[in-house]
Amino acid sequence: MANTLLILPGDGIGPEVMAEVRKVIDWFGKKRGLVFDVSEDLVGGAAYDAHGTPLTDATMARAQEVDAVLLGAVGGPKWDSLPFEVKPERGLLRLRKEMDLYANLRPARCFDALADFSSLKREVVAGLDIMIVRELTGGVYFGEPRGIFREGNERVGINTQRYTESEIARVARSAFELARRRQNRVCSMEKANVMESGVLWREVVQQVHDAEYPDVELSDMYADAGAMQLTRWPKQFDVIVTDNLFGDLLSDLAAMLTGSLGMLPSASLGAPMGNGRPKALYEPVHGSAPDIAGQGRANPIACILSFGMALRYSFDQGTEADRLETAIEKVLASGARTADLMGPEGGTPLSTAQMGDAILKALDETL
Repeated sequence: MANTLLILPGDGIGPEVMAEVRKVIDWFGKKRGLVFDVSEDLVGGAAYDAHGTPLTDATMARAQEVDAVLLGAVGGPKWDSLPFEVKPERGLLRLRKEMDLYANLRPARCFDALADFSSLKREVVAGLDIMIVRELTGGVYFGEPRGIFREGNERVGINTQRYTESEIARVARSAFELARRRQNRVCSMEKANVMESGVLWREVVQQVHDAEYPDVELSDMYADAGAMQLTRWPKQFDVIVTDNLFGDLLSDLAAMLTGSLGMLPSASLGAPMGNGRPKALYEPVHGSAPDIAGQGRANPIACILSFGMALRYSFDQGTEADRLETAIEKVLASGARTADLMGPEGGTPLSTAQMGDAILKALDETL
């Protein structure tokens, strides 16, 4: 049965970087016999311009049917004045919500050729390869009550941190399963010292560990101490699992340890479908970068690495994912750079398409 993939290029630089991903997908079909049934549709501002909505019901239905969704980027100043409910970002949020993508995987890997781009010392970040698993559908961003209310003579803003045992348990399982594919270590981060939700989080993660994953090494850390340790010695971690708010903060912090936002992929995973594969959405961490859209200056590596994550987590092709990452590492080691990776020494950057071609050449050399 064919592997099915829905591609949603989106807005800004999304179509440009996704064009390079299509070339990589074609390479795996022709050179490795790994064939994908690929369909393409609109999301975000592009969908609004065509249909008056950032995500049509038909596209949403297709996303529920395929093995994986690969998204480029959404948004841009062109659509800033739209009503909140039809802004481009609502398309992405609808995908996450209706697919119930509760585990957000944010790897922070520092390619050796880019170690000097980090704000930390080379020896601290060289060889860094950690994974943050952020709970994506619960917590303070979704809890009720929420809103801005008037109390007496002033207004008060309210957001509620709320988690159920089942919400915590399922993201903990995701983290433990990932750890088994890596170094078999999980660090759970919360604020059990001051938050009841943190106490519950720690208790449930421990229960899941003891009952189902006793072979995985588990440690606990307060999230603020975790932030400090990430900047002190990030290589002490393997998999970090944490809630929606802390995961949002810690994953952005970890992202910058690697030196460039243009290098970072992500995956959002849900419950297994009938074929045993999780519902999944893969996307680069970077935004739509409207200031450089259409200029061929965007770095396609984060989007290509997002496809690499799809190979690993949706299609059980870990060896081919390794092949792709090795090719990218080789390209970077050769000195090839897009504009966002140019150091103070200057030089002529590769275009988006040239970087894609360089990766294809490096893939050929792996054969």
